[in-house]
Amino acid sequence: MQQAIHHLKYRRDILLADTLALRLAEVDLPPIAAVVVPVPLGAARFKSRGYNQAALLARAYAELRGLRFQPAAAHRRRETESQVGLAPAERHANVSGAFEANARLVAGQTIILVDDVCTTGATLSACAEALLAAGAVAVWGLTLSRVPVAQARADQLRRAVGRRGTRL
Repeated sequence: MQQAIHHLKYRRDILLADTLALRLAEVDLPPIAAVVVPVPLGAARFKSRGYNQAALLARAYAELRGLRFQPAAAHRRRETESQVGLAPAERHANVSGAFEANARLVAGQTIILVDDVCTTGATLSACAEALLAAGAVAVWGLTLSRVPVAQARADQLRRAVGRRGTRL
């Protein structure tokens, strides 16, 4: 799964999104009439990558489930640093207040918020807060993968050591 996500995210293998969405569709959510919303990328990251992998997954998932896909329901108000290697508190601070939702599109709706990976939940939480503040009734987070806590801590340590110029 990690390799597939990396190919989708960093190697422009966007055709993988349809196949990976099949995995998302296997998740047994309660029967809900929901709007599917991708976690938005910042403008700079979107420009450099050329696409939002979460939007590709969300669109394919919505089609498989017969749900409405609403990519304009949320956007990033500001650019954020990459979350890779940040400690949990740094991740939450990094994305705090970074998202804004369109009340016209989400008020009174149940939202299925789609992203590729969940490490600490900081991004999903910050985006969900914006959706709820705009009037969403409920927000469900749906991701392809969850990074084990031990791996997230090891990545954080590698990054901290790298900052000091020391190698592991």
